[in-house]
Amino acid sequence: MRVLFISDVYFPRVNGVSTSIRTFREDLATHGVETQLVAPSYEARRAGADSAGAPEEQGVLRVAAARVPRDPEDRRMVWRCLTRALDALPRGEFDLVHIHTPFVAHYAGVRFARRANIPCLATYHTFFEEYLHHYLPVLPRAVSRFLARSFTRSQCATVQALIAPSEPMRAVLSAYGVTTPIHVLPTGLAADRFRAGDGAAFRARAGIAPERPLVTYIGRVAHEKNIGFLVQVFAQVLKSVPEALLVIAGEGPAREPLRQQVAALGLTQQVHFAGYLDRDSALLDCYAAADVFVFASRTETQGLVLLEAMAQGTAVVSTAELGTRSILVPGSGALIVPEERAAFADAVARVLADAGLREGLAARGRVYARTWSSATMARRLVDLYGELRSTPRAAARAARVLA
Repeated sequence: MRVLFISDVYFPRVNGVSTSIRTFREDLATHGVETQLVAPSYEARRAGADSAGAPEEQGVLRVAAARVPRDPEDRRMVWRCLTRALDALPRGEFDLVHIHTPFVAHYAGVRFARRANIPCLATYHTFFEEYLHHYLPVLPRAVSRFLARSFTRSQCATVQALIAPSEPMRAVLSAYGVTTPIHVLPTGLAADRFRAGDGAAFRARAGIAPERPLVTYIGRVAHEKNIGFLVQVFAQVLKSVPEALLVIAGEGPAREPLRQQVAALGLTQQVHFAGYLDRDSALLDCYAAADVFVFASRTETQGLVLLEAMAQGTAVVSTAELGTRSILVPGSGALIVPEERAAFADAVARVLADAGLREGLAARGRVYARTWSSATMARRLVDLYGELRSTPRAAARAARVLA
C-alpha cells in the first residue's frame, strides 16, 4: 500500500504534528505501508538536507514556501508550486491521501484525491477554534468561534474519514455538527522515547547544580500553551521551595513575552529558557533531569509531551483539558489539578518535598507510558486504510463531495 501524506508543517519545525507524522511514517513502514510526505521547504536548506543540515528523510518532498506574517517558525506552501509538485506525482501509484493540517495542504490533498479517484482522510491535530482566538484576538470571541466551527464543518465534509487524536476531540467535532465518520486514534510513543535520558548531563551543560529542585515545561513556547500561568504558579512554589528552578524548553512566539513576565516578577535568576533541544539526545536528557514536569495547556488534542515525561520516569503535575483528559487518568503517574494557582503550586511543592511521592508517580508513569505504543496505533491505522480502500461507498461519496 502507498499513501500520500500532505502537511503544512514538518521538521525542522518542531511541534506535535511533526512528531505525529514522523512516528506514524516510521511505524507504518514496518507494516509494509510506504508513505510519501509533501511538506514545506524551510530556508537555509542545502540539497538533500533539512534546515539544520541533517540529511533529509527518505520519501519527503519539499515544496517552496513563503514566510507567514508575524510568525518566524511557520511557512505557507506556495499554491502554484504545491499543485505543480502534486501534478508531477504518478497518481496511479497511491492508494489514498492522508491530510494532516487544515490549511493549503488540505485543499491540495483533496484536489489530488479527486483527480486520482482515491479515498481521502484527515487527522484533526489542531483545536482550531482556540488557535484562532489566540492569533486573531481582534475578533470577538463569538465571531472567531463561529468562523472556526463553520470552517471545520466545511473541510471535514470533503474527506471520507477523520481521525481525532482523543475522545474529547471527537466529541468536539461531533458537537460542531461534523457528520463524516470519526475514528479516535492517538499517535502513541515511538520506541526511542523510552531510551533513558541523562539528567546529570543536562544539568551539567546548563550549569544547574545536581541537587537543585527542577520544575520543567517542554513544548512549543506559544500563547495557547498557557505557560504564563505556569510562571505564576512557580512564583508561588518558590515561597515553599525557594531554591527551585523553572526550566522552559522549546521555541515559539510567546518566548519574548514570557521573558518580560519573568523579569517583571523578579524571577530572572529562577527561570532558565533552554530553547530548542534535539529530540534524539538533549530533549530526553531534559526530561530526565526534571523533578517534576508541569503542563497546563487548554488546546491539546492529545498531549504527547505528558507521555514522553512519564516514559523518562518524571513525575507530572498537570491540568486535564480537552485531549489531555484521555491521557491523565487515575494511575497514570500524574497529579491532576485544576487551573487554579494555589492548588497547582501546592501540588508541585508537595512533589518536590516528598521523595516517596515523586518516586511513586515516576514508577507508575513509566509503566503507564508503555501502554501507549505507537506500533499498536500504526496497526490500527493500517486497518483503517484497508477499510477505506475496500469500501465502494467511500469512493462514490468522494465523487459527489469533490465534484
